[in-house]
Amino acid sequence: MAAAGAGFRLGQRVHAAGDPRRSGTVRYLGPVDGHGGDWVGVDWDGGAGGRHDGSLAGRRYFAAAGERSASFARPSALSAGIALPDALRLRYRVDDFTKEEQDEMYVFSTSQKRVSVELVGTNKVRDKLKNFDELSCASVSFMGVSSAGSPEELQGLVPNLRQLDLTGNLISQWQDIFSLCQALPSLEVLDLTNNTMENDFVESPLLKNIRVLVLNNCGVTWELIEKLKVPFACLTDLHLIWNKLNIITTPAGNFVQGFDTLRLLNLEDNHIVSWDEMVKLSYLRSLEQLHLNKNKIKHVRYPSNLPSSGSLGDVAVPAFEKLQVLLLGSNEIEDFPSVDSLNLFPSLMDVRISDNPIADPAKGGAPRFVLVARLGNVKILNGSEVSARERREAEIRYIRLVMGKAESSDPELLKQLHPRFAELKAFHGIEDEKPTSRMSGPQKMASGLISITLKCVGPSMGEKQPLTKKLPPATTVGKLKSLCESFFKLKDIKLRLFLEEEQGCPLPQLLEEETASLVELGIGTGATIIVDEES
Repeated sequence: MAAAGAGFRLGQRVHAAGDPRRSGTVRYLGPVDGHGGDWVGVDWDGGAGGRHDGSLAGRRYFAAAGERSASFARPSALSAGIALPDALRLRYRVDDFTKEEQDEMYVFSTSQKRVSVELVGTNKVRDKLKNFDELSCASVSFMGVSSAGSPEELQGLVPNLRQLDLTGNLISQWQDIFSLCQALPSLEVLDLTNNTMENDFVESPLLKNIRVLVLNNCGVTWELIEKLKVPFACLTDLHLIWNKLNIITTPAGNFVQGFDTLRLLNLEDNHIVSWDEMVKLSYLRSLEQLHLNKNKIKHVRYPSNLPSSGSLGDVAVPAFEKLQVLLLGSNEIEDFPSVDSLNLFPSLMDVRISDNPIADPAKGGAPRFVLVARLGNVKILNGSEVSARERREAEIRYIRLVMGKAESSDPELLKQLHPRFAELKAFHGIEDEKPTSRMSGPQKMASGLISITLKCVGPSMGEKQPLTKKLPPATTVGKLKSLCESFFKLKDIKLRLFLEEEQGCPLPQLLEEETASLVELGIGTGATIIVDEES
């Protein structure tokens, strides 16, 4: 059967001749009814780019991933790729750099972002790249690399290579990866993004040199990751974006063991639904960053009922002992207990929960000041630093909010709904309002009003002096807009209201939820509302 495909084999990774970015997997070798000669059936990456699903004229030759991801091609229309040393020579040993080639040349920054090579004189760069033993960072992305080539040749060509980007190539066998890692003892960072990797291997060497491994969109399973922790025992960073992972399977016990040096685990953009799967990572002893953006997690709970010994034998350690960064943006979290549980993580300082229902006021979620107040240890929230001033103001506004709403006078229920309320009230020295039972009628109504200042700033509104008004705490944003139209005699102008922060704080907060009341927004006496017009 292999002869019919002119040297190709089933399962082999190939790309269209002349187009290394159009890659796929060989799924059929042989004749096609009604068409003479040899044919290769290819299932193209991305679930599209073909003409059918592996069947033609009523006969099924193979099962493709998508309805139109497959096609038949002549062997001459496909390429089996090139070896890594050849790709390095093609990419870097050239006499003249075109503008496109200059744009494609980049190295990795410390944050693993692509940064263009600084071309300080073309001659200087050309001379440097001709001397391959000085090359420390290289990218051969989308060049059709299908093998590591000769280990001796590779080692002799780039002996000091520390960072290698193999994004979008044809490598699929782990033995090739092990071979190139052994041939390049200085290699520390390896990016295999968009290579469809096999999910098994037979033997593996110990590769102590590799610190950062990127397996984004490689089709890997957690079973494979469990096997990879043996050869890649010294990893500090592991990136697993776009792999459709939803289950953490452990060979023994309930927790992932090993990965003793792993500090960053990136599981963004997978299919994780249950936080229970993440609890299995509780005892990764060095884990400092866990990236879970763009999954489908609904609830988060700190695993306080787990055995205290974890995976560290007789040494008692808390779960997620060293976790400092937890990114949960763009999930489906909608409950305050999930937010409150983040206070229990012993070292957590940097949290992202943006683009979740709980953090979206338009969907009934909480504004930033409420999240800041409820998260007592967080120093960075949603990518922005929480300053001492912002924390103080947020906590005081939050206390006003809880006191104003007063769902219950039962202290136990209050503690359950607002775990930090009593602590914050005592810390900021805020007393309960004294009862005013002797007041009645207008006196009682006036005592419950809050005094706010309204400042008109819209360019078409003309010069207007600020006004101080006493309003009921239940006044909604929509009602306040109507009142501002009356107070400032504004006609046919759509208004926007902002809460002015104290001097030195970030930009004013837009009050965009029409049905939210002043008390629900934590706005009390002394606040200043900016009245502007929609642009």
